[in-house]
Amino acid sequence: MESLARPEDSPKAWYLIQCKSRQDERAEENLLRQGYSCYRPKYRRQRLVRGIRQTLEESLFCGYLFIQLGLEENWAPLRSTRGLLRVVGFGGKPLAIDGRIIYQLQQRACTAVVGRPFLSPGEKVRIAGGPFAEIEAIFQSMSGDERVVLLLNFLHREQKIHMPLDNIYKI
Repeated sequence: MESLARPEDSPKAWYLIQCKSRQDERAEENLLRQGYSCYRPKYRRQRLVRGIRQTLEESLFCGYLFIQLGLEENWAPLRSTRGLLRVVGFGGKPLAIDGRIIYQLQQRACTAVVGRPFLSPGEKVRIAGGPFAEIEAIFQSMSGDERVVLLLNFLHREQKIHMPLDNIYKI
């Protein structure tokens, strides 16, 4: 487990790194191997992979990670690190990020709930957003990896609707 980086503990600042497409994990591994202190916020989610439900760990900010550096340190190796695209900055200068933001992200990651539990047919759910927001429905089935089929009592009839999995939560 990573130690939490208290903002007042270090003279170094945090910077945002943009990674090449789908290479944020690779960039993190290469930076750690070179001895840099970096942080890639992650979350876990459940997903259907070839018909099997699995818990996957993904980057919270896809394509980005944070690195802690001092201005006096050698930044040159960053240019040739595999997976890295650039240090995010403004006017050609890297832009430091308030260490309290990183600390809060790390705290929340330590207390995060591991993914949303999958539903069983017949369970009651509430719709979180869209035109049916705050309406109760009954979970019927999954429709692909990211969508669900719900039964909704609408206009005195049961209606089947399809919607994103992220738009519902278990009651």
